[in-house]
Amino acid sequence: MKILVLAGGLSPERDVSLSSGSLIANSLMNSGNEVLLADIFLGTETADLPFRKTGDTPYAYQIPPCPPDLEELRQQLPSPNALIGPHILELCHQADTVFLALHGAMGENGQLQAILEAEGIRFTGSGRVGCLLAMDKDLTKKLLRFACIPTADWITTDLRSAPRPQVSFPCVVKPCSCGSSVGVSIVENEEELEQALKEAQKFESFVLIEQKIPGREFSVGILDGKALPVIEIIPKEGFYDYKNKYQANATEEICPAPLTEEQTRRVQELALRVHNSLRLKSYSRIDFILGPEGEFFCLEANTLPGMTPNSLLPQEAYQAGISYDELCMKIVELAQ
Repeated sequence: MKILVLAGGLSPERDVSLSSGSLIANSLMNSGNEVLLADIFLGTETADLPFRKTGDTPYAYQIPPCPPDLEELRQQLPSPNALIGPHILELCHQADTVFLALHGAMGENGQLQAILEAEGIRFTGSGRVGCLLAMDKDLTKKLLRFACIPTADWITTDLRSAPRPQVSFPCVVKPCSCGSSVGVSIVENEEELEQALKEAQKFESFVLIEQKIPGREFSVGILDGKALPVIEIIPKEGFYDYKNKYQANATEEICPAPLTEEQTRRVQELALRVHNSLRLKSYSRIDFILGPEGEFFCLEANTLPGMTPNSLLPQEAYQAGISYDELCMKIVELAQ
């Protein structure tokens, strides 16, 4: 099979995406496919590129400790406002399947999915509607409340026009449509709130502020309509922010998570309900906090979970008896 892996993009999560994409591409080559890895934003010099085979030089990418400077990246291109680089769609049409290894921005908010659907191109992951609903944290939480799925109380504000919001502490400040904990801050007082809003606004003016629920953090992968084993996430310092997610040895991850059978069934059932409520498809990853009263609160849904060496979904799949290569091929088989 000929597979194009799309990664990078103009997103704060582009480095994570390029790391995921490299591993995915290598895995798909190991399974006997012809594979090409391309940065969707930078594009390629030509559409006449060879797809690599087993035995060719493997792809590699190391994630830096901080998100990239997107404005600096824009200035490298003659058309900085175009989100899809030269020859990318031509390459998509050449492939049997496009594997989306993107994170954030147009890779997860439904824009790219809409284009691929309109072009009749087969791709992995959820469709345009599910991606839109899951990427917008405000829409996600409204749908969760409608479905009676526990989630923390929240407000949203547009920092360009609205007055400074009145909030209760402690709280969590998040850009409304970023992933990988980019721009996220835990806030204990007014002074920290001011700094947190400035940090979030670097990525997006529309900000979500939610009640901070203390407790243990868990994640549940969904693959082909079934919940994978639960994983517990324990950062060695601070919270599960960008650095702790992607730097080796920064976080302890326990899979299967040390939960009772009843707790495991509960969080897996909730994860499936979130997945279905947001109209997600072949796979996803749903994140939770186990609060002090013993209830699981949904934090967010990830339509294109990370596939880096430290990522959660591959660890969960492994505990279910699914190797990394098998996971990548399963995702390809489930492409729409």
